[in-house]
Amino acid sequence: MSGAIGSDRRLWAFAIGVAAVTVGVLLHLPMFWMGRDMGFRMAGMPMDHGMIAGMGLIVAGIGIAAYGLLPKGLSAQMAAASELVVAAPEDAPLSRAHWRLMAVLVVALVIDIMKPASLGFVIPGMIDEYGVPRETVSLVPFFALVGTVVGSFLWGVVADIYGRKASIMLSAVMFVGTSICGAMPSLAWNVGMCFLMGAAAGGMLPVTYALLAEMMPSRHRGWSLVLVGGLGAVGGYAAASLMAVWLEPIFSWRSLWLANLPSGLLLVLLGAFIPESAKFLVARGRTAEAQRVMDRFGSGVRRLAPVEGAPPRTAASAPVGRAQTAKLIALSLTAICWGLVNFGLLLWLPVELVARGYSMEVSSRLLAASALIALPTVFLVAWIYSAWSTKYSVLASIAVTLLGLAGVLWLALTRGASPVLPVALLIVGSNGIIAMILPYCAESFPLRIRGRATGWVAACSKLGGVFAQALAILAIIPTLAVSALMIAVPTALSLILVARHGRETRGSDLRDLDPEGHVFDKAGL
Repeated sequence: MSGAIGSDRRLWAFAIGVAAVTVGVLLHLPMFWMGRDMGFRMAGMPMDHGMIAGMGLIVAGIGIAAYGLLPKGLSAQMAAASELVVAAPEDAPLSRAHWRLMAVLVVALVIDIMKPASLGFVIPGMIDEYGVPRETVSLVPFFALVGTVVGSFLWGVVADIYGRKASIMLSAVMFVGTSICGAMPSLAWNVGMCFLMGAAAGGMLPVTYALLAEMMPSRHRGWSLVLVGGLGAVGGYAAASLMAVWLEPIFSWRSLWLANLPSGLLLVLLGAFIPESAKFLVARGRTAEAQRVMDRFGSGVRRLAPVEGAPPRTAASAPVGRAQTAKLIALSLTAICWGLVNFGLLLWLPVELVARGYSMEVSSRLLAASALIALPTVFLVAWIYSAWSTKYSVLASIAVTLLGLAGVLWLALTRGASPVLPVALLIVGSNGIIAMILPYCAESFPLRIRGRATGWVAACSKLGGVFAQALAILAIIPTLAVSALMIAVPTALSLILVARHGRETRGSDLRDLDPEGHVFDKAGL
């Protein structure tokens, strides 16, 4: 009974925290609306008392929500969790629960990815409103991407402490809070808030993959992970570009940040359809709840038994050999190149197109059209990854990205050339890479280093963007042609390294990477 009362109190704490963050954001909107006669320009406006009080409510609300999600008895639960493994059946059919989870997580990733994807569309408006050079405004995407790198590491730890679902919920609450980027009167405040936005977004992708991998039947794992990741990536970029087309001409660039409020609250509401990992429920002693989740998804939790005569295994004794290192280098370079394309070249394109005579609305429509062209290819990517070859599917996406870079080079050297095909190739190739590289990474490394390897590759996908924006801050932004060439060289190298050191994972049993992973306690739970 006392446990139920404690659970109710924590649920109320989470609800109060969400309400406080929401009210805190709403207190910023009156000043935003006051600028409607000036095109919603707020540069130089002093913060009123409502905005200051709202910022205090947001900070307090995030803390209260975090307390409401925090489980009791952490140390014992984390120790128990390290001895458990989630075993999904090989041949179980997909149920309604699986399809619903996939749909919810696609929406979650769309919301997550459209935040950094919006950076390219807000930069021209920031340059105009704040009256500062492009190098100064580049601090915004730079610190946002640094935040995503930090988040890629941080949220893995948070997921281990709070659980998969709880970490997604806490990230959503932070999304809601960071929507006040759209009401910040100074560039400095935008820089700080965008760092927090990036930190909130950074870990959503790896945590989502971890939750989905633990719930999907093994024979459906590959294509489902790629489909969810691909739809989330393409959908996020399409959502950002469409919002730029529809909202920015009316409510200015600030509306793209303010959209975090409804989208973050939507993600909180969708939490009702996201199950917690059975592994964490068992570790917390909530066995009955874990059993209900497993009954819905056909999975099971078993306790690893030590191999007779083998020394105790720890994270520090993870098997890391030359082959594993070479494979990690190949995938890390691929992720860095993806970051250079997605957070470098694609962020610079709207400004480049405006400089070439396109209006901001026309350039946004072109990028939105390119994203929509890429959308159907997600299903093809998921199919070839599962039915053809995991390794060669990744290689094909890298090759398409190289074609896109060649197209951008052609665009830069040809007057009057249409940017639709080059950008479409870039989006198709880069979204194929990000959709497949984390599932491929998770399927390529042993259990003992799988989490760290996947988290590192996820962080590398942001490091490319950090490097690209650092160049912008230093005012050494290369021309479009030079940018395409600079990115094409390491991308070609990554193609060679993955071809040489990558392994085919289609149809393989991941436990073959860890022979002791086949040894389970027959008693299960």
